[in-house]
Amino acid sequence: MGTRDGVNWPRVQALAVRERADYIARHPASQALAMQAAPHLLFGVPMHWMNDWSTPFPLTVAAASGAHFIDADGMQYADFCLGDTGAMFGHAPAPVAAAIARQATGGYTAMLPSSDAAPVATELARRFALPYWQFALSASDANRFMLRWLRAATGRSKILVFNGCYHGTVDDVFVDLENGAPVQRASLLGQVHDLTAHTVVVEFNDLAALDAALSARDVACVLAEPVMTNVGMVLPQPGYWDAAQDIIARHGTLLVIDETHTISSGPGGYAQAHGMRPDAVVIGKPLAGGLPCAAYGMTQELARRVEHAKRSAPAGHSGIGTTLSANMFAMAAMRANLEQVMTAAAYTQMFAMAQQLADGLRASIARHQLPWCVTQVGARTEFQFGPVPPHNGSEAQRLMDEELEQAIHLYLLNRGVLITPFHNMLLVCPSTSDGDLQHLLAAFDGCLAALV
Repeated sequence: MGTRDGVNWPRVQALAVRERADYIARHPASQALAMQAAPHLLFGVPMHWMNDWSTPFPLTVAAASGAHFIDADGMQYADFCLGDTGAMFGHAPAPVAAAIARQATGGYTAMLPSSDAAPVATELARRFALPYWQFALSASDANRFMLRWLRAATGRSKILVFNGCYHGTVDDVFVDLENGAPVQRASLLGQVHDLTAHTVVVEFNDLAALDAALSARDVACVLAEPVMTNVGMVLPQPGYWDAAQDIIARHGTLLVIDETHTISSGPGGYAQAHGMRPDAVVIGKPLAGGLPCAAYGMTQELARRVEHAKRSAPAGHSGIGTTLSANMFAMAAMRANLEQVMTAAAYTQMFAMAQQLADGLRASIARHQLPWCVTQVGARTEFQFGPVPPHNGSEAQRLMDEELEQAIHLYLLNRGVLITPFHNMLLVCPSTSDGDLQHLLAAFDGCLAALV
């Protein structure tokens, strides 16, 4: 095999072998900790997907602050993964750290509202232009709870998602299109129910398919990222969301926008930045500065329908919410993060840095004459192995090359730069410096030179 994705494939394979050997030699402490963990942690890690990085064994983090972290071997890294958005505003932001310190002696959970609850809800309502809010411990839970509320409020059992989507660990969304037919995603473990009975799936950017799928008027809601981010970046085509929202409303379906990643678009997420009018919004990961926390908001009309559904149901457990949701600790961190960290000024700085990053990646790709593209959404940037950005999930999946991704990621890691695993996403935070950016771009350019 000579070339693949525009690169010299024997060189990719040789580079991967060298980089794995280099990683092993540089990380004896991480290797020792991995060996210590192996007898007591499934797959040797706290969560099985922590084994999905490009490294021969897990890299152990010792400390993280701002745009950097230090590993167990004392090596420092410029972090462009930032917890896959969980630390989008940097590790341990000072206002959040101060709020956590204050709350540390003031209680963690009481199953009652804290004094931070009302200010947090007020600020979320202002940012997202949705008046009513509830909380969860993760965006997965928030999406799960939202689906239950909307099925109850509408009396409809079906939901619609886009092919290749990911909305956390919500079983209902693990349905893909294969040769135009819906199928349950093969990677979903332990699910015994037929998800295709209640989940409809269409391609992103396909208005005709969306219209046809909703025409039976049995779909409670469309759950969507406004820009697909978990199958590589898929941007909406010009005018898509305006037309899609009209179609959704015409069929009496509700629109839920998952802003967990696209909060990179601005203080109120992509929907606010682009004039969308969703019935509900879900936001997770970065909301409390990296602590487990998520929120979901809805319009007044939807809130009334939700309240009616609850009051009309028999007394007892609703199946919505967990004991630690909206706990005092998370609410204190969220208030500090919203008021002092996730500011308009921080976004302005991040947007400028991300634009500089995207321009630098494009220049390097062009210099090495590779048929790749770069897409940017606010503070979020991604390079993909195709000449033009994909239009839907199927196209995005065809552009992915795990073996090439892992070789590039490991090369960068060995030079002190971390980017997101699974695909080629990079984030900047308010602490990202020009030096960090130049460090990344130099390493990226060196990698491409080695591959072509």
